[in-house]
Order: sequence, then C-alpha cells, then structure tokens
Amino acid sequence: MAKRGGFPGGMPGNMNNLMKQAQRMQRQMEESQKELETKEFSATAGGGAVEVTVSGNKEVKKVTLSPDVVDPDDIEMLQDLIVAAVNEAFRKVEEETQNTMSRFTGGMGLPF
Repeated sequence: MAKRGGFPGGMPGNMNNLMKQAQRMQRQMEESQKELETKEFSATAGGGAVEVTVSGNKEVKKVTLSPDVVDPDDIEMLQDLIVAAVNEAFRKVEEETQNTMSRFTGGMGLPF
C-alpha cells in the first residue's frame, strides 16, 4: 500500500531536494522583498524642479520643490510635475521589484 502522498515507499530523494530548494527560494524571496521595502527611489520632473522619494513599498517619503517652480498663478503645472515625479518613482520601484523577482522565477512568467 502506498504511503501518504501517493509515492510507494515515501518521497523520492530528488522530490525532497526539490521541496528543500523551493523552501530556500521562498525564504530568499521574502528576504529580498523585505530588503526592497527598505530601499528608497527618487525621481525628478521639470528638469529637477520637483523631486519625489518613495519607499520600496510605494509610500511617498519626501517631496522637494525648487522655489522657482512655485508660481501661485500656475498651480496646475506644479501639480502635473508632482504627479509625473511620483509616477516615475513608482515605475522605478516596480522595475526593481520585477528585476528582483525575476532572479527567482528565472523568466517563468509568474505574476510577481
């Protein structure tokens, strides 16, 4: 009679190795994710007039404005520059996340 798991005589040795490798990879992925969350990513817009810094877990940490960009008669331009800088910073986080995770997935196309 087969033991639990459906393998006669228990798990084959290479299945045990595969499970150990999967567990090791999962730990490494978790460590990489934690490390990524502690990193900061900055992006600028308007030739450096607006700089936004975000964390790896996509929280805005800092917004720096050049005094030249603060024009009370053109608030919309300032708003657009802030949005552009935030979106670029988030794009950098996403790119780094994908690069980090692709080391583990080996291009398997997994949705990370």
